[in-house]
Amino acid sequence: MATALIQLVALLAAFAALVAFTGPLTRRLEHWAARRRAVRHPVPQARPLQAVAADLRRLARQVALVPAGSPMVRRRALLAAYDDVLAEAAGMVGVACGLTAVPEGRAREVERLRVNCALRAAGLRVDG
Repeated sequence: MATALIQLVALLAAFAALVAFTGPLTRRLEHWAARRRAVRHPVPQARPLQAVAADLRRLARQVALVPAGSPMVRRRALLAAYDDVLAEAAGMVGVACGLTAVPEGRAREVERLRVNCALRAAGLRVDG
């Protein structure tokens, strides 16, 4: 009878220890897994401003020199790429940019011109 009682107390103590140490062990394993994940898949850093400005100048030239008779899809794709890089540059310099909120058309062209001028006023060379 005494051995059964000692075995029961030992079993309860082992169960209590298991419950008590499960939380810290789980947190430690999650922290370890997060560090491994961060090493394997690092968060991409922002591109340098010089690269963004160079892309902006390159895309501006390509938009300006779309040959006559080329498909409208090409022009729209170039304008979409130009808008994305323009918004990226505006975010880096701290210029307000509402290109995503403005629908396609004359209003978007005006917003494009406004952001372009604001970037130029901020000291970024945007035209090639």
